[in-house]
Amino acid sequence: MILETSRTTLHRWTRDDVPLLHPILSDPETMRFWPHPFTLEDTRGWIERNVARYSTDGFGRMRLVLKETGETVGDCGLGVAQINGRRENDLGYILHHPWWGRGLAIEAARACVEYGFATLDLTRLVANMAEDHLRSAHVAEQLGMRLERRFLNARNRNLPTRLYALEKN
Repeated sequence: MILETSRTTLHRWTRDDVPLLHPILSDPETMRFWPHPFTLEDTRGWIERNVARYSTDGFGRMRLVLKETGETVGDCGLGVAQINGRRENDLGYILHHPWWGRGLAIEAARACVEYGFATLDLTRLVANMAEDHLRSAHVAEQLGMRLERRFLNARNRNLPTRLYALEKN
């Protein structure tokens, strides 16, 4: 376990976690703001990239687990990414749709922001999402992030995308 909130824990992904993540990333409703729901190979690649990030960057996305049941309900964490031509420390969160609207994404993302600033000593975090992904934008705003710009996201079908940013105080 890397992080703990009142209702969740966050753990580094392992290659054995594909069966836990794939039902989430392959779900059409959960992934409707992504280019497409993930195939099994996409899910394996997601985990492989994050396992590699732990070594190269010292951090990556993590498995979000509900304390009460031990169920994997999503993915949350930080990753280095090229966003609109700039290298950024990107905060990401994917919560399986049955758990939407319960504040879990905000709770987990807040723990990741605190971890990024306090433990990793990062100075800037961003979050990007499709323009019409209002729930994701709400999470960013609840974290104190400010809308920095809008752009067409070449990595996501050139969809209009919001970029939120938060600087370390």
